Amino acid sequence: MMPAFPASPSDLGFLFGTRHGVPEFCDAAYGLWQQGMFRRLLVSGGRTRGLLEAEAELIGERLVRMGLPESVLILETAATNTGENVRFGRARAAEAMDLGAIRSVLVIGKVCSTRRYLMTLQRHWPGLRMSVCPVNYFGVPAERWYEDEPFRSRVLGEFDKIPRYLDAGFLHEVDGCAGYPRLGFSS
Repeated sequence: MMPAFPASPSDLGFLFGTRHGVPEFCDAAYGLWQQGMFRRLLVSGGRTRGLLEAEAELIGERLVRMGLPESVLILETAATNTGENVRFGRARAAEAMDLGAIRSVLVIGKVCSTRRYLMTLQRHWPGLRMSVCPVNYFGVPAERWYEDEPFRSRVLGEFDKIPRYLDAGFLHEVDGCAGYPRLGFSS
């Protein structure tokens, strides 16, 4: 669920939108930018839970207040799921920069969703070298995910989603990861 693809300098940072742990996500992205890990940051996330402000707008505003130049940001504000994050995000990136120059991406996202982010990128934006900055906003170490009810619920939710999403063709296995265990799941 949480494979290690250590963060490395990349052509593009890709922050998957969220309403959970926004301060931690912004701290991680800002710190990575300060370290020179990417020059442009794609933040993808639309209006969720009936709220008027898109996740990407909320996160982008906070990053700018922290000191990230607006010129670094590429905001995609329509996505409502991970597949749309990648498809719509790729289209927004193509509007803002040369898509052919993007050979590597540094994923910034929920620690419990790491594998699904990578599998979605592999399916909808193949050929990228991927690394990850998993954001853990749960307050317990990732290796102790089962001790925290919200963290445990998220991990088990991912464990349930991935086989169904693979069967539906939404995801593709990631080079460098063992195949996802199928354990008798069916669509």
